[in-house]
Amino acid sequence: FFSLVMPVTRKNKRKVAKKPAAGETSLFVSTPKSSGIGRSLPPQRDLTRFVRWPKYVRLQRQKRVLLQRLKVPPSVNQFRRTLDKNTATQLFKLLDKHAPETKAEKKNRLLAAAKAKADGAKAEETQKPNTVKYGIKHITALIEQKKATLVLIAHDVDPLEIVIWLPALCRKMGVPYAIVKGKARLGQVVHKKTATALAFTTVNKDDRAEFSKVVDTIKTNFLDRYDELRRQWGGGRMGAKSNARRLKREKAIAQETLPGGAQ
Repeated sequence: FFSLVMPVTRKNKRKVAKKPAAGETSLFVSTPKSSGIGRSLPPQRDLTRFVRWPKYVRLQRQKRVLLQRLKVPPSVNQFRRTLDKNTATQLFKLLDKHAPETKAEKKNRLLAAAKAKADGAKAEETQKPNTVKYGIKHITALIEQKKATLVLIAHDVDPLEIVIWLPALCRKMGVPYAIVKGKARLGQVVHKKTATALAFTTVNKDDRAEFSKVVDTIKTNFLDRYDELRRQWGGGRMGAKSNARRLKREKAIAQETLPGGAQ
């Protein structure tokens, strides 16, 4: 027969070795690590600088550094000034509410309408939903017709020539616009990989008050400041080594110009 009684466990008291008195030798001699050839492994260190990164990573890093070093004209530099985080959060909440239907939703809607028609029932008259518009040609037409109430432009469009003229057109037609981060986030709203720009035409009744507040904030930051932003150049920021060389040169010139400085 098997016994169901659990065996009694004894608590083993851990014995602590006494420290050797002065003059006595210990059996366990401390051997500090030495990371020479054929010895202990060296401690782990950050090897980021020594990694051979893929070419696309190196190119995008070099591009970022070049854009900091070279002088950037105002028409390009304006795309670095994006909408602040709080306003962008409110804006994307509104965008999600006005997102177009997905392929699955459209399929279900058409199937329901076809089924109702087959059964002989009268099709329900539904109002056209208020959704955001996308596609650069479509948005351009909406701005020219003054149907767009707010235009959102991605800051990281490549090539930039696709949208570089859009702020000027919005200003000419008096349409509020904002530059936001980034094209992937805008594309997510309209169920695409990326989107260069989105536009509001109409808004749901429940969201009109919130939408008007967001538009006022955007007008203050972009449309009203257009003349100021189109004069601001960007770039021209040198690295630590270049700045150190420049300061050393200036210091040497200042030393020479001081009375008694030149030998």
